[in-house]
Amino acid sequence: MKQFLTNLNGKALENFTPVSALLGGALIGLSVSLLLFLNGRMAGISGIMNGLLSAPKKEGIWRGLFLAGLIIGAFIFQLLTNDSLQLREGYPVLLIILGGFLVGVGTRMGSGCTSGHGICGIANFSIRSITATITFMLSGMVTVFILKHILGVV
Repeated sequence: MKQFLTNLNGKALENFTPVSALLGGALIGLSVSLLLFLNGRMAGISGIMNGLLSAPKKEGIWRGLFLAGLIIGAFIFQLLTNDSLQLREGYPVLLIILGGFLVGVGTRMGSGCTSGHGICGIANFSIRSITATITFMLSGMVTVFILKHILGVV
């Protein structure tokens, strides 16, 4: 089993923590449910961000607060757990820019992002979201395989 739990550098993922993963998933599910119940809105981050830039001021307030909560929540977690974030270094800048561009184009073409389709859409049994989630997961796996094993970039 350990051979399957490796990161991109081939090192074992020794810090696998199912409890924090389950708690984090439960908190995400709770926040998505609360937003839908209290505001009647889906918690797709790309849609929230897009609406923040283009929606009327009243709509912008909850969107801004939701996005701020994502950032503040991450900082609070890091402070409370003393968890240090390890940034990866040494990746080609053009590859990172290309990846970001492709994610943006895919998000627009797919009518939503990973959080919208993967969490909200699948929970609503949306065929479009299930198809989108399978597609971006497979695309990510194929991309990593090509970059790591064929091109040797990562």
